[in-house]
Order: sequence, then C-alpha cells, then structure tokens
Amino acid sequence: MSTDKDSASRHHRVGLIVPSSNTTMETEIPAMLRAREAVLPERFTFHSSRMRMKSVTREELSAMDRDSDRCALELSDARMDVMGYACLVAIMSMGKGYHRQSQSRLHDVTAANGAPTPVITSAGALVEGLQAMGAKRVSIIAPYMLPLTRMVIDYIENEGIEVIDSISLEIHDNLAVGARDPKAPAELWKKLNVKGADAIVASACVQMPSLASVPLIEAASGLPVVSSSVCTTWAILKSLGLERRVPGAGALLSGQY
Repeated sequence: MSTDKDSASRHHRVGLIVPSSNTTMETEIPAMLRAREAVLPERFTFHSSRMRMKSVTREELSAMDRDSDRCALELSDARMDVMGYACLVAIMSMGKGYHRQSQSRLHDVTAANGAPTPVITSAGALVEGLQAMGAKRVSIIAPYMLPLTRMVIDYIENEGIEVIDSISLEIHDNLAVGARDPKAPAELWKKLNVKGADAIVASACVQMPSLASVPLIEAASGLPVVSSSVCTTWAILKSLGLERRVPGAGALLSGQY
C-alpha cells in the first residue's frame, strides 16, 4: 500500500474496459476525477481498451463480455493501478452475482501477465455503492429495452435492494443512448414513484449521461442520487485506498462513504 505522500505525488493509472460504442465512460469518470483533483492532491491518468458492441441486445452483450479478457490483458501490459469494466447490463445479463466472477477472472488475467490489478465492474459498483449508503429501496432510470431493465432489477434485488419503480427508455442503439442530454434525468425522475425510496439511480447505465443531473435531482427530491458512473468512480477510489470525495457528484461521493 502506498503512503499518503507517495499517493499524492504520483499519477494513478486507471484502466477503462469500454464497449466500443460507449462515449460516456471516458467523459464522466475522468470529469469526476478531474473535479476531485481541484480539491485533493492525487492525480489520475486514463487508459482504455475496447470491446465490440453496437446494439444493446443480449447476444451482443454476451459476445462483448468474452472480449473483456483481452482488454484486461492489454491494459495490464501498461501496469494499471485499477481497472474498471464499464458495461453494467453486460455483466447483469450473464447471471445473478456475475460481477464477482467477472472481477475475479479479469484479475487472474492480469496476474498471469505479471501485473496483478484490482478490477471493479460498474454492476458491482452500483450494488456496493447503494449498500454503502444503506439504501434498501431504490427507484431507477434505465435506457434499456424492457426485458433488459427487468433483468437489471432482478439482479439488483438479488443483492438485497428492492427496486420500487423504474423508467425504461427502450433504446437499443448504444450511440443513441450516449447522445442523450445529461440533464434529461433531472426531468425524467419526476415520473418515478420515490415514496419510501432510500435513493434514486439517475442512470442504471454507464453510457447514459447523467452526471449533470445528479445534484439537481438531489436538490429537488431530498434523496441521495447515484448513477452507474458515480458508483464506478466511488469504487475506483475505494480500490485505490483514496478518499471517496468528488465535488458536485452527489451524496455517495461526498466523502461520507
């Protein structure tokens, strides 16, 4: 484990395992960590490897997930400090609890290459972020087709978190998901039933932009608000042993958790 002095004086290498059509992970996660750099000493660099995927269908997601081993291997050549696999629905479509298997397998790939690296997934990060806040009941916004949203709900509920309501935008084209207005969830959430909810998930998808909406929804709803990207950033910082604090990124990244 690095000392505080070592941690502050060097750049932490963040490896991003990204669907080929994803345009948001490399936007929102660096934006959050750059905002953090304005108030805390640690510095970050970002390095990506891509898996082919254009349409958010079960078939393409399964084929893409098989490609994640190659991505982890490639990134490990550059000696990352942490890797984040950012396609929540790809992990969740592979079966309940699959994020644990994926993270373990990808870590083993890096270890076999002589560069053992902690690996987090956006699916695992969403669950763990909600659990860290003590959220037992949530309402979510997702861009997926209804059957995929149902699968995401089942996955989250299998981890002990009840989904009391959801909005499914039914967009199968991943580029179209990434092209959405990041402030759109700040209006969409008003259609959710949040009575009795402990938290709102502004985007249950790393590709659907929502970072600009997180503080707006928190202010309007009075509830903690997360997104897949917020939770992934939280998990990256946790894995690095760093303070989980990012200005303007909602309650989970307030430094309290």
